Amino acid sequence: MSKRDYYEVLGVAKDAGDDDLKKAYRKLAMKNHPDRNPGDAAAEERFKEINEAYEVLADQQKREVYDRFGHEGLQRGAGGAGFGAGFADIFGDVFSDIFGGGRGGPRRGADLRYTMELSLEQAVFGTTEMIRIPTVQACEPCKGNGSADGKPPRECAACHGSGQVRVQQGFFILQQSCPTCRGRGSVISDPCKSCRGAGKVRGEKTLQVKIPAGVDTGDRIRLTGEGEPGDRNAPPGDLYVQVQVRPHELFERDGSDLFCAVPVSIVTAALGGEMEVPTLTGKHTLKIPEATQSGKVFRLRGLGVKPVRGGPPGDLVCSVSVETPVHLTKRQKELLRELGDSLGEKHTPQATGWLDKARQFFDEHLKP
Repeated sequence: MSKRDYYEVLGVAKDAGDDDLKKAYRKLAMKNHPDRNPGDAAAEERFKEINEAYEVLADQQKREVYDRFGHEGLQRGAGGAGFGAGFADIFGDVFSDIFGGGRGGPRRGADLRYTMELSLEQAVFGTTEMIRIPTVQACEPCKGNGSADGKPPRECAACHGSGQVRVQQGFFILQQSCPTCRGRGSVISDPCKSCRGAGKVRGEKTLQVKIPAGVDTGDRIRLTGEGEPGDRNAPPGDLYVQVQVRPHELFERDGSDLFCAVPVSIVTAALGGEMEVPTLTGKHTLKIPEATQSGKVFRLRGLGVKPVRGGPPGDLVCSVSVETPVHLTKRQKELLRELGDSLGEKHTPQATGWLDKARQFFDEHLKP
């Protein structure tokens, strides 16, 4: 099955900026998160698709390749040392050999990506986490040199250190990577038995990651030099830790604001009163005025999230939901009926106005 367009997956235009991408990704990731859709295989697949789309479009290099060559360009560029080599890989098979544009010499290590799930509290206040990641490490016995005797690699006799050789095919003379040294320009006479001369072995490493306060879903933390090691004497790649905030039982976050649904009894809504509402820093007393209707919004200034990039903290927005009482006794039902009989139109202005509009609609559109 062919993949959907990444812009279509996130529901954004092709000229969408970083903020628009992040906002769309955060909204869709929260909606389709497995914690919110337990047992829903379709939601899990959508969640994976959303993450894949954002990973590409949030990376400038990957996005440029995708915009020009689509999914095929990404697949062609997936091999090799990191995605930075992807664009060259697309043309390398043809143009490098003809025009001598091959990548001679040692190559930088590949970048790695790690998705870190955080609670809302960890994201808001910051935390330090230890992570274990699979990686390719410098070979310990040869210290990444690739040589068993510790001697440096010698110049390749086939290409004289250039990493490229000329091959004649008919009337054409082509320049391509040296097959003897594989384009490195040097060879090892006594390869290390542990890494077979590669200078690298697969393993695991533990890293301490400091998460700054205020991060949100879609944010990325770059750990310079913590990616895969490069070829001999080449710099390592970087590790990108991508933040994914788990859904919270009480709060939903939108930027620096937090939203909370607050259930209120019909008595408190009608007569007014006080109630304690939760915040991320403790309890807060919320005053409910008389005749509060369901959907009424109360904004508690400064009780939201302080943005990771600076600025004042957001607000806690409490939306009131007036609850209808359940499991009533016979006497309670009688009292409610008495109250209902005593209420006139002035006590239920919204319902009265709605009924008037409904009657007018019936008279205009449903005439026999």
